[in-house]
Formats: sequence, structure tokens, C-alpha cells
Amino acid sequence: MLEQAIALHRSGRLAEAERLYRTILRTHPGQRDALRMLGMLEVQRGNLDDARSLLARARGVDPESAAAHGHLGDVLKSARRFDAALASYDRALALSPDAAMFNDRGIVLIELRRGDEALQSFDRALAADPRFMVAHFNRALALESCGRNADALAGYDAVLALQPDSAEALNNRGSVLAALGRIDDAIASWDRALALRPGFSAARANRAAALLETARSGRLRPEDALIAVDRVLAEQPRLAEARVNRGSILHELGRSVAALEDYDEAVRLKPELAGAHGNRGTLLLTLARPDEALASIERALAIEPRNAEMLAQRGAAFTALRRHEDASRAFAQALAIDPDRPELPSLLLQARAHCCDWAGRDTAVQRVVADARAGRRGAGPLVLLAVTDSAQDQSACAGAWVRESIPAVSTALWRGERYDHQRIRVAYLSADLDEHPVAFLLAGVFERHDRARFETIALSSGPDPRGGMRDRLKAAFDHFHDVRQRSDGEVAAQLRELEVDVAVDLNGHTLGSRLGVLARRPCPVQVSYLGYPGTTGAPFIDYVLADRFVVPEAQRANFSEKLVYLPDCFQANDRQRAIAAHTPTRAGMELPQQGFVFCSFNNPYKITPAMFDVWMRLLQRCEGSVLWLQGSGTAAGENLRREARDRSVDPRRLVFAKRLPYAEHLARYRLADLFLDTLPFNGGATVSDALWAGLPVLTCTGEAMAARMAGSLLHATGLPELVTSSVADYEAQAQALALAPERLAGLKATLAREREVCTLFDTDRFRRHLEAAYVEMIERARRGEAPASFAVPVIT
Repeated sequence: MLEQAIALHRSGRLAEAERLYRTILRTHPGQRDALRMLGMLEVQRGNLDDARSLLARARGVDPESAAAHGHLGDVLKSARRFDAALASYDRALALSPDAAMFNDRGIVLIELRRGDEALQSFDRALAADPRFMVAHFNRALALESCGRNADALAGYDAVLALQPDSAEALNNRGSVLAALGRIDDAIASWDRALALRPGFSAARANRAAALLETARSGRLRPEDALIAVDRVLAEQPRLAEARVNRGSILHELGRSVAALEDYDEAVRLKPELAGAHGNRGTLLLTLARPDEALASIERALAIEPRNAEMLAQRGAAFTALRRHEDASRAFAQALAIDPDRPELPSLLLQARAHCCDWAGRDTAVQRVVADARAGRRGAGPLVLLAVTDSAQDQSACAGAWVRESIPAVSTALWRGERYDHQRIRVAYLSADLDEHPVAFLLAGVFERHDRARFETIALSSGPDPRGGMRDRLKAAFDHFHDVRQRSDGEVAAQLRELEVDVAVDLNGHTLGSRLGVLARRPCPVQVSYLGYPGTTGAPFIDYVLADRFVVPEAQRANFSEKLVYLPDCFQANDRQRAIAAHTPTRAGMELPQQGFVFCSFNNPYKITPAMFDVWMRLLQRCEGSVLWLQGSGTAAGENLRREARDRSVDPRRLVFAKRLPYAEHLARYRLADLFLDTLPFNGGATVSDALWAGLPVLTCTGEAMAARMAGSLLHATGLPELVTSSVADYEAQAQALALAPERLAGLKATLAREREVCTLFDTDRFRRHLEAAYVEMIERARRGEAPASFAVPVIT
């Protein structure tokens, strides 16, 4: 009958099991197993007083004895009802202090994440019995859970002094040593554990993970780490943690598809394993699949809601999806949990800048600039462009970022081979070969490349929409490759197999960056151009394309690359950019019929409080004027209206433009009177858009390349008088132009004439100079010469 009752109990049929237990106890009141099992059944039901009485009877003692409470604590602990177990142990210890019970109480406190109290409980156990090995072991666990790894190491050593053959202590000791950065010692500890217990899968998995970290540091080939983890899986094919490690190694090796398969298998084997979901999400982010990445990251956070790494990855996914307000919240949560994580302040600063949320901005800017000057990877390089125009600070920031974020590669893929192609092979790498400013600027150049001399290749790591610009670009290249699903290593190998002569990276440190591809040196010549206006800080990038205005000679020292000076302007432009024939009405764009329209369609993250102060003063001084901006229906729009109100400007004088097809967007520039540029991060494509549409642009130059872009464009357009060198002059000129309609009309007439003849919009002239630059670069490489700065002569 007892066996039948236990079987019913285990199958969850509690009422039937209870009836049999009580039938047994009516005829055999002291039957210990029936009393114990009925007590456990009452624990499951939450009837703790009844359970305590039954368990006490099972032990044959007084229900109010310390032993009864302790036994109930044991049962509750096994049932993972840790709060109730702690209460039982506390009542037992109040009646009769006991070393074993202090140890059990400490275990419960570890489960409740109350590490400091657990330590006190283990200390009480060891005070009663200094050679209590289990208490030494659990105390070391508690120290490890509190992040006190050095003390935990001493604790595991104490265990091993009492029991030298404890494989568990050696395994945990290895984990602590790895956390302390002593990887070689950690591997030795796991080797000792495996010598004692060859089938100890946890130790073998930990050892494989450490080998992976060693591989990442360049001290071990990832292939060797893969062999180690495969040994683990040969013994334990269902060990999800080992699958995660294998996925990480494969990711390092550039085998992203296989890595994703391992993460998927780990999730199938152990759905509650946060690391499997998190690593899967991180990989999907690198594969430009942010929606899927976010879903995986959310599953990881459902399991470990306070995981700062995963919260940061959630922010990265939101950023990729352009959900900047959500990204701000995610980065803020991560920073609150891990305030010492170096990149989080800059990520939060950037996300808030996209929303024009300037709370705490000054302190955040000071921190990221200080990190840059100290050579720490505190700020992403793109962040620094929008907060300072110090070329030296930007250079230090980029260099630190590359050193810390892009793994060094010991062996280059290209090893000096000379390619004997009939045509120079030029490959453009970009995540922006779709409806993006980079594509709008370069499409005409791609189409006009001299096919007799150049074979052009596109490697696209961004979205693949149908129609529009994407179709135009696919037709413009000799070869177009979608590499979204390929890792950096795989794309680098593809470049090497294609025997590309010149690789041109169009992203730099912008969203979708794939600098890790060129870190593997797959090509003889590697160039940074257009997408990122500054030095990449990457030793594997040979050249950056510029002009003498945008990067003066005095700033060459702040570039890790060699400078190639184009004769007119650094920026390409497409003369085929169509402007819609129909000009919308001001009313249709929610602009006033009368009054001066200041316009700034630069990205909202480029707007600084100081520049906004200038703009608000202009609105106050120019009666009836409005400011036309991007950001309709976004947090940026709401925040800017609030900032206007705080500066005593009617928020309704800020008008926010909705998204339109590109040709219609260009046409609406005709409704504005003057484009106001931003500082320290000038407009690039937005400024040339305005000039192409016939709208004069007023800019203020700074020191760094990003602060001089618009000045370069205006010089190439024949309007140098609209380039100012101080904010005071910028503000004065803007006010003067707003109050002098005849002068502004003259500028518009000049722009209308120059647009047809100026160098800025001469696509074919730019293409000839660009090709001359490529020829000089590759000829230097073929002669075995190191990269060197040079100027491209004018080609008529």
C-alpha cells in the first residue's frame, strides 16, 4: 500500500496518495515512511504546520524540537521553497545552535542571493567545527557569488587542504582563477579535476570555455579550442553549455551559420540557459537581423533580468531598429547595474542624443572625452564626433576603440601576392547600399566607373529591399554580393578569393560597421571613405580620402591613415538625383504662409544645446520665423519643443518634417529660406541635398574633419562667404540674412548658376579623380612601397 501511495504521490495524484498514507497510519501510527511522505505532501500543499508535526513524528521527537524544524527546513530546501526553509532553520537554530544547520542555512541564503548573510552563517558553522569541509566549500561558493574571487580562491584551497581529491573544489577553483584572469592556472586546475574524474563534464566544459578565451586573446588557435569542446560533446552530446561554447568558437572562426546552429541546439536542449539566447541574439545582430536578435535577447533577459551585458545588447538591437528611446532605457538599466562597464556611458549619451534628451549631458560628455584622452575604450568614435571638434581627442578615441573592440589577427590573408588582372578590382563594403545618404551620393560614381580599367564589386552587409535605389545599385556593379549572413572572417576570405586590389570601407565606425573584415588584411590596399568623417584609428586601413579644406595639413598627424587629397572636394555627388517637379505648398508642409523659414534637416543627434540656444535666439529676433527640423512624431520632436518652451520660444514655431520619398524630400527644400548647419558635427549629405535643391546653407567650421564638411561643400559650390569660423559670426550672419531678403535672393541666384557648373556636382570629374587615386594606391603597393600621403592632380 505504501509503494502504491508513493507512486500516486510522484504522479501528482495527491488526494489519492493522502488517502492511502492516512489509511496506513490508522493501523500503523508510527510508520516512519508514511509520516515522512505525508509531511512532504503537506509541504507541497503549503500546510507547513501540519507538515512540521508529521515530520517530527517521523523522527520520533517533539514537534517543537530543533530537529523537527531542521528536518522541515531540509524538505523545504529540497522543494526550493527557500524563504520558508530559512524560517525553519532560524527557529531550529534559536532552539539549538548546530554547525550542520548553520551550513544548511547558508546554502539557502546563497539561493536567495543574500551572499553576505550566507557568509556569516558559514562562519558560525566553521567556528563550531573548523574542519567542516562542506562548510568550507559552501563558504567559498558564497564568496564567489559575492564577486570576491580572491577570497573564494583561498576558500577552495582550504577545502583541498582537507580533501585533496575533491574534483568539485578543483572545478570551482578553476572558475575563480579564470575570473581572476589566471587562465593557465585555471586550465591546470581543471586538468587535475579531470585526472581525478575523467567523466566530469562540467570541468571539461569549463576548460573548453577557457580555451575559447585564450583563443580570443591570440594565445591559442580557435581550432584548438574547437577540438577541446568537441571532446566534451563527444562525451556529453546533450550538454547545452558546451554547445554555447562551440557556437562562440565557430563565431570566432567566422563560421556564423554553423555557430547559429549550435546556439539553436543549445536553446532546444536547455531553454532556460540565458547564455544560449544571449549569444544567439548577439550573433544575429552581427548578421544584420535585429528583429530576430531582439527576440533572443528578450528571452535571455526573461531568465536573467539583471544581466548588464544582455541589457546593453538589447540597447544595441533597439539602436539598429532606430528605436532610440527604447535604447536609452536599456542602456540606462545596464549602467545602473554595472556602472563600471566602460562603453555604457557613451552608448547612453548617443541614444539620448538621438532623442534630443540632454539630461546629464554635460557630465556624460566630460566622461567620454576624458576616456578618449586617457586612451580608454569609453566612447564609441561616432559619439565623439557630435560632442567635440578636437581632432586629437577623436583620434585617441578611435584608436582605443579599435584596439579594444576589433580582435588582432596574427596572420594576414593577403601576404604580398601580386595580382595580374587586366582591370583593377575595387570592392566597396557597406551596410548602406539602399535608400541611404551614402548610396544617394555615390550611385552616379558607381555607374560611371571606367569598366575598361576597373572591375567593381559590392559587398552589402545591410538590408536588401526590393526596387528603388537597391535595384539601381545592383545594376551599377560588375558583381553585387549580399553578405549579411556572413561573418567578418567569411567576408574577408571572400575578398581574398576574389583577389580584390582595393577595398573601400564606406562605414567606418557608423551603424553596421564591418571593420573586422579589413582587420584580417584581405587586400593589398584598404581605404576608408565617406561614411565616417574622421580617422578610423585602425592600423589596417591604409588611406582616407579627403581634400585640403576638410582635413588641413596641420591635422594630418591626427589620422592613423595616410591622406589622399582630392583636388576639389572629398564628397561624391550624383547629378542624377531627381527632384520632384511638384513643389508642395507651405500649408501642406505645416509651415506658415508668411515668415522666414530656417531649416536644418541634419540628424537630431547632431543638435547640441549650444547650437539650439543660437537657433532660439534667432527665432526671438526674427519676427514670424520658424525652424523646420526632422523628428516628426518622435521623442526628439517632443523634447525639442520642451527645450524651446524653456527658452521662452513658442514650441509651435518648431515645425517637424515627416518622412517623404527622396525626390519629394528634395523638392520641399524650395520652401525654406536658409539651411542652418550644426557644429561640431556638420551635415554632409543633407548639406549637399540642400545645395542641389537650391537652398543656401550657412555653416560654422571647427577643427576636426566632421566640423569642416559643409565648409568644403560650400567652397566647391562657389559660396565661401557662407562659411563662418565662429559661432558668434554664424549667429550674426544668420540674423543678417533673415533680415535682408535681397541678399538672400542674390545667394539663391548664385547657387542656381553654380549648380550647373561647380565641381561639387560634377560626378564624372569626381569619378576621374577617384580612379586616379586608386591607380596611385595600387601602383605603390605593387612596387612594394608603404602607403604614403599624396595629392591627386586635377584631371580636366
